[in-house]
Amino acid sequence: MGALRPPAGRRPQGAALTRLTQGALVAALYLALTMATSFMSFSLIQLRLAEALTALPALFPSAIMGVFAGCLLANFLNPASLGLIDSLAGSAVTLVAAWLTWRLASPWRRQLAGEERGDRSVSRLDRARRLLVPLLPPVLLNALVVGTYLPFLIRPGQVNPGLILGTMGAIFVSQSLVVLGLGLPLLSALRKTPWARRVYLTEFHDGEGRDL
Repeated sequence: MGALRPPAGRRPQGAALTRLTQGALVAALYLALTMATSFMSFSLIQLRLAEALTALPALFPSAIMGVFAGCLLANFLNPASLGLIDSLAGSAVTLVAAWLTWRLASPWRRQLAGEERGDRSVSRLDRARRLLVPLLPPVLLNALVVGTYLPFLIRPGQVNPGLILGTMGAIFVSQSLVVLGLGLPLLSALRKTPWARRVYLTEFHDGEGRDL
């Protein structure tokens, strides 16, 4: 464990390259998953499996730009392109949601760092809350923002409040299924890996929150 705790004020050598590599890998995975399931990734009622990766910023700051770049590329390469509005607005939502996920997951990462040092004082309810709250931004923001503008791009001239609400609800359900059903187990599987431990043990190496 000691090898994962760099001296105060110093970053591990090659940290920038590691973060760049991680971000590029996340972007590539997002793009590949979206394009491989394009038949259900770009419609009014969509199930974008790549959105499971939006849970990763809870552990890895490198994933913030990773999911943003992956979403931007996927939207640009959409076989039935919906134009710049979807490419830019949808990707911007992903970027903001990823940043919020990272910020909101700070108590969870602090908890993980404490558990590495033997602290088991956090209740099971608090553990669940600290893990689930950071996963809300990609669900809620996509439902509210993407669900509002998507009907205007896919069915122009046929938009009404019912269609907008229905689209918002469909995206809320699909995002919840993917982010909680796939992203949550992914976080649980990765939280004890050396890459994840290096992040939160460095962030809270002195017991105080500090941005990387």
